[in-house]
Amino acid sequence: MRPLTIGIIREGKTPPDLRVTLTPKKCVEAETLFPGLRIVVQESPVRSFKDQEYRDLGIEVRPEVSDCDILLGVKEVPPDKLIPNKTYMFFSHTVKKQPANRELLRQVLKKNITLIDYELLTNEQDERIVAFGRWAGIVGAYNGLLTYGRKHNLYELKPAYQCIDMEDMQEEFFKVKKLPPIKMAVTGSGRVAQGAVEVLDKMGIRRVSVYDYLYLDFHEPVYTQLRSSDYNRRRDGRVWDTPDFHRNPQEYESTFGAFLPVTDLLLACAYWHPAAPKLFSEADTQRPDFRINTIADITCDMNGSVPTTKRSTSIQDPAFDYNPQTGELEPPYSSPTNITVMAVDNLPCELPRNASRDFGRQLLDNVFPYLVSDKPEPIIERATIAAGGKLTQRYAYLADYVAD
Repeated sequence: MRPLTIGIIREGKTPPDLRVTLTPKKCVEAETLFPGLRIVVQESPVRSFKDQEYRDLGIEVRPEVSDCDILLGVKEVPPDKLIPNKTYMFFSHTVKKQPANRELLRQVLKKNITLIDYELLTNEQDERIVAFGRWAGIVGAYNGLLTYGRKHNLYELKPAYQCIDMEDMQEEFFKVKKLPPIKMAVTGSGRVAQGAVEVLDKMGIRRVSVYDYLYLDFHEPVYTQLRSSDYNRRRDGRVWDTPDFHRNPQEYESTFGAFLPVTDLLLACAYWHPAAPKLFSEADTQRPDFRINTIADITCDMNGSVPTTKRSTSIQDPAFDYNPQTGELEPPYSSPTNITVMAVDNLPCELPRNASRDFGRQLLDNVFPYLVSDKPEPIIERATIAAGGKLTQRYAYLADYVAD
């Protein structure tokens, strides 16, 4: 490989993100695995891994990293912080034409920047190869149980963001043994859902089949994991076909109504497409048999699969109440007849050290061999939104998004 310097940039969004792309140990590993690679870290007063932790392992830390060949961050770089003529890699949140980041992409093009987006790094099967999803599920499930405990005055879990790491958070798990025999539904089968299931299993909550969940009563808290086929069906009555569901979600309708009378806590972890059915309607929340009283919307799509998610929440103030009678939002835990919703949109930030270690592992294993290569690599090319001041062919559809 050619000599290459990668700079780990300071996160510039407000509030600042505490995660980092490479931990100190991962920086050392990267330099060992790829001779000719050098890693430099920009000073940061807020990063969960302190500057001194990098210095202690011999990694250079300095105020500026503008001379590096590639700059790695986590969240969107503020447009005024972008350095012209550089190659950046971060989550840009632009490919769905998100209004908040329109100016960011405009400045990327104006400043002749090459932008590689983590979200677009995929293998030949079109599966993502780096993601924080597992940690969204882990923290989201924990927050769901925290919210349920607060709503019903059962216990007080220490918020995840106040825990040193996941091991510290697990010390709180014993408190959920005070749960009554409630039923919890986890939607989805991807990274996010698997993270949520991981927490429920470690808490000792019993997993049951979908059939038993629907039709049996239990003397202990239980959960079930629902795949898309468990709560959707084709409108025309044809047999379920998962690839077809992903290709033509508009041809399907929700059957989640069967779960509304038996579910107390919903952990929404499934990816949702705007053309896909919602789990239920706002009108459904007024049904006499609507039993869900707490929702952890871990996917956090505004007006998405969970129609009561009218806004996102913050780490420090994670919940709000939805009043089924008025459709209005109220302060959390206002009334026992309200539905309490946890909708934090940056859940992995609550366990930044664990999430950073996991993400760095994925980067080193799945991305760096191609990123540092001397020749063009399809994995990198597929994830490159802009190069040389222009949108790449794959993302040319964003032209109207960035037009003045």
